[in-house]
Amino acid sequence: MKVSKGVEMLHLDFHGNIIHPTLLWDQEMAVLIDTGFPGQIEDLRIAMEKVGLSFDKLKVVILTHQDMDHIGSLPEILKECGNDVKVYAHELDKPYIQGEIPLIKDGHLENPPKGKVDETLIDGQELPFCGRIRVIHTPGHTPGHISLYLRQSKTLIAGDSMYSVDGILGGIHVPTTLDMNAARLSLKKYVDLDIASVVCYHGGLSNVNVNDQILVLSQGL
Repeated sequence: MKVSKGVEMLHLDFHGNIIHPTLLWDQEMAVLIDTGFPGQIEDLRIAMEKVGLSFDKLKVVILTHQDMDHIGSLPEILKECGNDVKVYAHELDKPYIQGEIPLIKDGHLENPPKGKVDETLIDGQELPFCGRIRVIHTPGHTPGHISLYLRQSKTLIAGDSMYSVDGILGGIHVPTTLDMNAARLSLKKYVDLDIASVVCYHGGLSNVNVNDQILVLSQGL
């Protein structure tokens, strides 16, 4: 689903579990935000082709956090693209993504997905890709969870800091949140942003009175 020019919310189905990685692109490159479950590289390739992008245009992968449904296809992407793709994540989730420490929520997996993180991100950092991407450290769901703000299109890519249902933001998903206090504080970081659209990894797009919705959610915490 097109969110704005050069911003596509993907719709991937993993055994009935619908997830929404985000694809950004311009004339030079493509950026993938989160990689889906293990084995979804072909789904990602098809999604890119649908918007007219070949897979070799992918130069950057940004991971919002360490959970398996976000890092799942990273090993396959790195195997295919090698050093052509740089991987970005917050330093607090980096050792989990790299397999140095068992994943917090999926530590029972014998062979969890893992891959090298090339660059670590910090709160407030701006990445020079696709019209600039601002990093917002939004811990709670995991220690190193990040959200991304695209100023050009006023789009917030919320990862798992919020979920949505039928276009309405549902706030924090309590059952999967490690630190509710941190998650509440993270939500308040969105209040001062000018947001037209929110992409939630679970639930998809919300683009009606988003600033008002976020203000209500943050005041109810």
